Amino acid sequence: MSFGEHLAELRKRLFISAIAILVAMIVGFIISEWLIDQIAIPITEIAEERGRAILNFDAITGAFDLRMKVAFTAGLVISSPVWLYQVWAFFVPGLTRKEIAYVLGFFLSAIPLFLAGCAAGYYVMPHIVELMVGFTPADASNFFNAAMYYDFVLKLIIAVGIAFVLPVFLVLLNFVGVLSAAAIIKGWRVAVLVIALFCAIATPAADLVSMFLLAIPMVFLYFVAYGVAYLHDRRAAKRQKVREAELVG
Repeated sequence: MSFGEHLAELRKRLFISAIAILVAMIVGFIISEWLIDQIAIPITEIAEERGRAILNFDAITGAFDLRMKVAFTAGLVISSPVWLYQVWAFFVPGLTRKEIAYVLGFFLSAIPLFLAGCAAGYYVMPHIVELMVGFTPADASNFFNAAMYYDFVLKLIIAVGIAFVLPVFLVLLNFVGVLSAAAIIKGWRVAVLVIALFCAIATPAADLVSMFLLAIPMVFLYFVAYGVAYLHDRRAAKRQKVREAELVG
């Protein structure tokens, strides 16, 4: 494909992804009130324990803006099979049949990992909120800015979801011959450091428990990616030796 054809293909994939997200946003808007209630559970529990915790809307359009933001995030998650497929489909024209099978494997792996990452982000979120509120003085009240609270939660969920998919990209790059297993394991210290920094940014500095809850599965996935790449490189090396032996024979 020429450069112009690649741009046209990219525009097509982005358009399809945008339509899918828009349609999913409608579903997200319908269930947004329920989602808002679910995300606010930690605040409700704090209010029951302390009796002084409330989400505050400080603008006339605050509640509507929040519904739209939650709807967009829900739409992004619901439509993930579509836009992840578009990522796969964009690379298909430039790949061989064998490489297409690899990318298809990426697509089938990326969806459950992305959803698992979103679930992990949602799981650690109450622990983060509980820890941070624990620093509030006994005679003080907690008035949370609703926009800031939900923005933090939604970004955490999406960020962790994307982070869980990144090891699959490592495997894909290995399968298409761009990155070797040796290169992956060589950079494990840097990878662990980057994961730790990401988790430290995504969670409060004082919340070591939530940080480790996020970091451990991400580090595990990194080494799983190395293991898959190692087995692939080993098999490829054996096939290469067989070919060389046949040529010599």
